[in-house]
Formats: sequence, C-alpha cells, structure tokens
Amino acid sequence: MDNERYKRQLILKGFGATAQQKLANASVLVVGAGGLGVPVLTYLNAMGVGRIGILDGDTVSFSNLHRQVLYVESDVGLSKVDVAKEKLSAQNSNTVLEGYNYFLTKDNALETIAQFDIVVDASDNFPTRYLVNDACVLLKKPFVYGALHAFEGQVSVFNYQKGPTYRCLFPNMPKPDEVPDCNENGVLGILPGIVGNLQALETIKLITGVGEVLSGQLALFDGLGTVLRKIRFSAIPENLQITALRDNYELECAVAPVTSVTALEFQELLELGNPQVIDVRTLSEYEGQRLSVARHIPLTELEQRKDEIDVKRPVYFLCQSGIRSAKGISLLASYFPKATLINVTGGMNQLRSYAATH
Repeated sequence: MDNERYKRQLILKGFGATAQQKLANASVLVVGAGGLGVPVLTYLNAMGVGRIGILDGDTVSFSNLHRQVLYVESDVGLSKVDVAKEKLSAQNSNTVLEGYNYFLTKDNALETIAQFDIVVDASDNFPTRYLVNDACVLLKKPFVYGALHAFEGQVSVFNYQKGPTYRCLFPNMPKPDEVPDCNENGVLGILPGIVGNLQALETIKLITGVGEVLSGQLALFDGLGTVLRKIRFSAIPENLQITALRDNYELECAVAPVTSVTALEFQELLELGNPQVIDVRTLSEYEGQRLSVARHIPLTELEQRKDEIDVKRPVYFLCQSGIRSAKGISLLASYFPKATLINVTGGMNQLRSYAATH
C-alpha cells in the first residue's frame, strides 16, 4: 500500500487502513467512459481501487469536451477507452486498468460483468441500463446507477444484499417518445460531474462498508435549486428472480417494424458504392460527426422536405442509435408505400463501434 499517496484517507477516522486495503482488493467495471464515467473513473482510480474495467465503444468527439473533462482537443476521434487508460495510468500507476473497446450487448454482458465485484452503470441509454440490471441480477452483482435529465440527476444502488433492482423502480423500458435525449435536449456540463461523483461515493461505500448505501433509495439532485432529496422504494420479488437475459434489449417501440441493415452490412455498402443516405439527427450531431455520403434532413423537417428524397432509389436512414431513423421511415411510409426505405440499426453508435474494432 502506498502510504504517502493515501495518507489523508489512512488517517481518516472511520476509514483508515482497513478500508484502504478493501479498495486495493476490489474490482469495479465502469460501463461508459463519458459524462458520468469520467468522474467515476477518475476518483476510483485516484482513491486506490485495485482493478478497474473501462467499457465503451465510442470515440471522443468535440461536443464531449464541455463535460467529459478527462479528454482534450487532441483526443478527438480517438477511442475513449484507450485515452482513458493512458491518462488514468499516468494518474495512478498502481491501478490495474482493463479496457473493453466495445458497447455492452446481450452477447458479451455476462462474460464481461462476471469478472468484477461491482458494476457502475455510467451509460446514457435505457437498453444498456436494463441489460446491466438483468446481468447483475443473474450474476448476483450490485450495481451503481446514475442518470441525467436537463438540470437534474438520479443516483441509486441496485441488487445489493437482495435489495431492489432497477426493474423494481422502473419495471418496463419506456417508449421512444418518452425518452429524453441529451443529443437533442442538451446537458449542463457540470451536472455529470456532480452525479458521477455521487456514483463514485456509493461505490466506495459498497467496497468499504463505510456509511449507508443508497439501496432501496433513489437520490434526486436538482441542480438549479441545489437540492438533494431521497425517495424510498421496495423490492418486488419476481424482479430478483431473473433466470436468463432477454432476447431483445432495444427500446420497446410503438414504431412499426421497418426494413433494416446492421452496421456491418451498411459499412460494406459504403465500401462497395454510393448509397443514398439521409441523416435525421440534429444539426449539432451531424456537424460533430458525419458520413460524407449522407444528406442531412433533421427528423423535425423530414415531412416537409420529403420531396427532396429520390424514392426511386433505395434510401438508407441514419441517426445516432437507430430509433429516430426508424421513426422517420414510419413517417414517410404512408407517403411512399412502394419506396425502399431502410433503417441503419444502431446508427452512428454502432458504426463507430465497428470502426473501432476493425
């Protein structure tokens, strides 16, 4: 143990050498190296957690820099996992840092999570949160939850000592129209730092046994009023008895089924030719990272500008995750019933993940 490095923790009454050794022996997987993940990673690493897994398939974009303060301008375009590992290692060379340069999926969740004591869900989407929950229930691992919306944040600890799970609080995945999207609605740069640090604090408490863990409690932080309040909730027995992961961890859409291609299939199309691609993301998303062949028509303008699309050719619709593009296809299908309208499943997120691993 590096006594000089951790001196202020070692002399802290109620913490001391025993808790510090527990940190050194612990392993934590952080799912997401973005706004929430950066403060979690930075403080767990600095405080002496022995082994930390960093899981994210994304790259650094310029629009990340106002809140993901581990990254700098020269990191734009690079893998978040690779950059985070390098900088965290420079911060604390004693930590064993393991990088997982992909997004969490049904196929890799159990194998990856099984290697760690605790999971911190620092993701930014509902499918990943439900997948983390179900995998942690199956593997009997506690996980620390955090989420953001506008000027507010939420933190809780799920699946701790047979306590409530995420599904006890939020039984079913919402519909796409009910999902707030920070790509469209924005996020105040400081808020992920506050909520992520609260997640790191709960993780430290889980590891060391110091303090009261937020199990069965949802902490709600109001940034505008600087108010923190708690809501208590109870376990629902059937949600603690998951026997297998579900077949599908996509948003339970009200959108009609659409023809789709995977990111891999779409990438092959791009390499073979010049497909007609409509990008329905917001202007800021499009300017942050775009495909050279894509034409930008935001979803909010799609109906009015539908005649700009050559429906005699196949049309591929693209957004950040594949949800808004599916909405766009459903919107246009009634106008062009004979057109070939194809959704790119997983959108830019999956295309970036593919690019990062090939």
